[in-house]
Amino acid sequence: QGRLAESGGGLAQPGGSLTLSCEASGFTFSRYRMSWARQAPGENREWVARILSDGTQPYYANSVKGRFTISRDNAVNTLYLQMTNLKPEDTALYYCAVWNGTYPNYEYHYWGQGTQVTVSS
Repeated sequence: QGRLAESGGGLAQPGGSLTLSCEASGFTFSRYRMSWARQAPGENREWVARILSDGTQPYYANSVKGRFTISRDNAVNTLYLQMTNLKPEDTALYYCAVWNGTYPNYEYHYWGQGTQVTVSS
């Protein structure tokens, strides 16, 4: 149905910063709410942040609130996640996803392979 390509991951020291990008194609990006999630080895996937189709009303998991910023540029079909003050527990494979549905029955469509973020000294 669509394609998502995450990029921008890498190695960062605790307290450092990284910005992830998600390039969307194969669907009308500007019509959809979007989300970021992450998954560490041996752990369940964790929702991180979401944003409305017009770029308003960002919302965050408590674990990243105040440190991460979700944004989007509909002109270039790209979703972003700016991460600051990184912590070792942020280490995970990060995925972007289309966010559908209504509370409490949200739906997340993961169409990419993710990008790895590793935080260590």
